[in-house]
Amino acid sequence: MGDPLTRVEFTHLPKVLYPEAGITKLEVIKYFIRIAPRMLPLLAGRPIVLTRYPDGAGAPGFYEKDAPMGTPDWVETYPHHSETADRMIRYIVCNNLDTLLWLANLDTLEIHVMFSTTRSYTAPDLLFIDLDPEPPATTADAAAEALLVRDRLASQRIRISVKTSGKRGLHLVTPLVHGLSFQEVRGFIHDMSRNLAREHALIASEAPGPANPGKVFVDYAMNGAGKTMVAPYSPRATPRATVSTPLSWEEVGKGIKPGDFHIQSVPAREEDPWKDLLRHPQKLPAGRGEG
Repeated sequence: MGDPLTRVEFTHLPKVLYPEAGITKLEVIKYFIRIAPRMLPLLAGRPIVLTRYPDGAGAPGFYEKDAPMGTPDWVETYPHHSETADRMIRYIVCNNLDTLLWLANLDTLEIHVMFSTTRSYTAPDLLFIDLDPEPPATTADAAAEALLVRDRLASQRIRISVKTSGKRGLHLVTPLVHGLSFQEVRGFIHDMSRNLAREHALIASEAPGPANPGKVFVDYAMNGAGKTMVAPYSPRATPRATVSTPLSWEEVGKGIKPGDFHIQSVPAREEDPWKDLLRHPQKLPAGRGEG
């Protein structure tokens, strides 16, 4: 299927990508069209990694770093030598609607974005905190801890924003001034999380998962070159087609249900809490950690 408004040749549009919700590939593409004005500014200039589900959510998917064979020449890529893989990887860079729709046509149900741009791959321009509630801890527990982190950072004159992970957790993000290293950012968050863990029994700062059942893990180690978070406004491969959705702090304070944020509901949200996110880069305080 061709469309005069895009260079993408769409295929298999009736295919069901979310069986439990009955959501087709066409509906996923329509979601990306509607959300593009909010999503694209947060993707621009950043290497991305895809999770593709040719047989839909619930079936096995695959994680794809390298631009696949047949990538059109109008799709921007960023070549970077991977020391781990010992080869050159061509990361996709999604700067426009055509590229976003091409990703959707590849059955991409999750887009993951890096914390640095192609202009400065080894230097972060985003600080990222992943709050992961380990059962029986809940999203409500993660929200309570998110408010604690927000207030702790505010006391240091750092403003941070929040989004759902698209699953049970919450993600906190703030843009950074130029000149910081990943080591400095990671050390700063690690120091803060250890202090919070000493003060609040529900917080764990050192060991994720089963090692700390019932706690909210503050994952500082994600701040590293090549690490990613699920992109703001990206769908997730969940039964309900949930979306990693930017929130206002007022919403977090009132209580949220991650299942309420999905590809059918998110485009209708009137406010875009992250509209001006990148316009206000933050400084970290002197004496920040180096761990």
